Amino acid sequence: MIEVKNLSKSFDGRTVLDNVSAEFYTGKTNLIIGQSGSGKTVLMKSLVGLLRPEEGSILFDGRNLLDMNREEVKKLRQEIGMLFQGSALFDSETVLGNVMFPLKMFTGNSYAENRERAMFCLERVNLKGAENKYPSEISGGMQKRVAIARAIALNPKYLFCDEPNSGLDPKTSILIDELLSDITHEYGITTVINTHDMNSVLGIGENIIFINKGHREWVGDMSHIYNAGNKALNDFVFATRLFQQVHDYVSSHGMPQK
Repeated sequence: MIEVKNLSKSFDGRTVLDNVSAEFYTGKTNLIIGQSGSGKTVLMKSLVGLLRPEEGSILFDGRNLLDMNREEVKKLRQEIGMLFQGSALFDSETVLGNVMFPLKMFTGNSYAENRERAMFCLERVNLKGAENKYPSEISGGMQKRVAIARAIALNPKYLFCDEPNSGLDPKTSILIDELLSDITHEYGITTVINTHDMNSVLGIGENIIFINKGHREWVGDMSHIYNAGNKALNDFVFATRLFQQVHDYVSSHGMPQK
């Protein structure tokens, strides 16, 4: 479980996060949503230690990230898996090499042990047989699955995903959502997803944190989001949903002809 308490962050005198508190539960898909510029990306970067807030605390199962020394932070990061927006695969490495990379970096295991673990992770994301291909030889959806396999290679307690469906077609996006949800529940991971994708919100949003103008405006799950009674959330959801429906139609059918 990750607890955020009274977190505040400013840039050049402008407050981006203002006294934000939230909880991210173990074994659940925790989604952060909000408009561009709302502060949700700053919140995510604070959670993984890329930004340091001026006030507040970030507790990983009771351990305050902001009180840790360098060695403690390094140890914590070995418990964290990251899924980046653009997959961030190494073009010069095979699929297997990409998944083995964190194992070579952070374990003292033999090559055979690392290969066995990497192959297990690839099989878990339904990529058995693709291990010798290079990223340029596989689709965007397969690249995302490779990135997921790499993110879980070290058996993380915490998994952070930044716009995991960015650039994917609607069908592939659903597959990625289902995969993230399955892995979260199967391994009891605290999964935090930063997303604009309303299909993800409505499909796998077990714990949703809505950030608006630097404040936590609403917390709930996918079954309550339409009757939340929060105007800012309603405006965001319906505007985003309408845009996504148009986007999904164009992705599936192409631009309508005049």
